[in-house]
Amino acid sequence: MKRRDTKTVILDAAETLFARKGPNATSLREVIALARVNLAAIHYHFGSKHELLDAVLARRLGSLNGERLTLLSECEVKSGRRPVALEQVLSALIAPALRLSRDPSRGGETFMRLLGRCFTEPDERLQQMLTRHFEQVAIRFTSAIQKALPNLPPADLFWRIHFMIGAMAHTMADTRRIRENSKGLCDPDKTHEVIARLVTFLSAGFRCKPTRA
Repeated sequence: MKRRDTKTVILDAAETLFARKGPNATSLREVIALARVNLAAIHYHFGSKHELLDAVLARRLGSLNGERLTLLSECEVKSGRRPVALEQVLSALIAPALRLSRDPSRGGETFMRLLGRCFTEPDERLQQMLTRHFEQVAIRFTSAIQKALPNLPPADLFWRIHFMIGAMAHTMADTRRIRENSKGLCDPDKTHEVIARLVTFLSAGFRCKPTRA
């Protein structure tokens, strides 16, 4: 078995603890203990806990968001001057994330739990960090959805994007509940099926009549 380098060992330990306890509740001392390194190693590779968390997020989100943007670009090329179909836009956003959530070699459920905790942490610096990591994806996909649904009022658009993120996060972070509640009828390990069902559900939500204020 290939031996992990010190930087990877620290990232793995931090990811596990941040997901279990939340970034703010996790101390560097706990990361040091789990990784079996000294404080100097963390300072050498990352500098601070905030920078360590940023590196943990970047390790997974860099490739994830890159794949999303590549898929969307490919759809745009195929569509030419026409808007990309809503289902294709949603699939480009959702499929890479669902595949990541089911892949233990890339963090899987652990990273998705961490991401969920990060979104709910009342920490301004952390929220700014997340905004930076997702900014390009948010801009590109919001624009693509607007083009696919040009008559949808802006308020409805942003509310539905907000609801979409919640549905995605819950689906990725909790794989056991649906299996238990359905008594085995629904299998969250059938990733392609989950993606198809989620895209179908969200497409219908985006296309429903605008809400009257």
